[in-house]
Amino acid sequence: MNTNTFRTTIIVFGLTLFFSNISFAQSQNKEGRKKPPTFNELIKEMDANEDGKLSKDELKGPLKENFSKVDTDEDGFITKEEFDKAPRPKRGPKKR
Repeated sequence: MNTNTFRTTIIVFGLTLFFSNISFAQSQNKEGRKKPPTFNELIKEMDANEDGKLSKDELKGPLKENFSKVDTDEDGFITKEEFDKAPRPKRGPKKR
């Protein structure tokens, strides 16, 4: 009888631990989504000549690929105002 109680306790403990880990992992995914960078973050990271604007040569990734759509005054630089008014990329399908 003592062995059965011990086995039951171990199984209940294992299942409790298993389900609590699943629940924690799911909450981490919702909270851990990466937010798009702000203009100030991009300036700190990419503004090589520290002029407060971003040129196409300083950029990488989707912002560089869509430079002409964001640079609305076509002066060769992206300012904070242009960045704030820029079209946002469409989100892909949800990952499960």
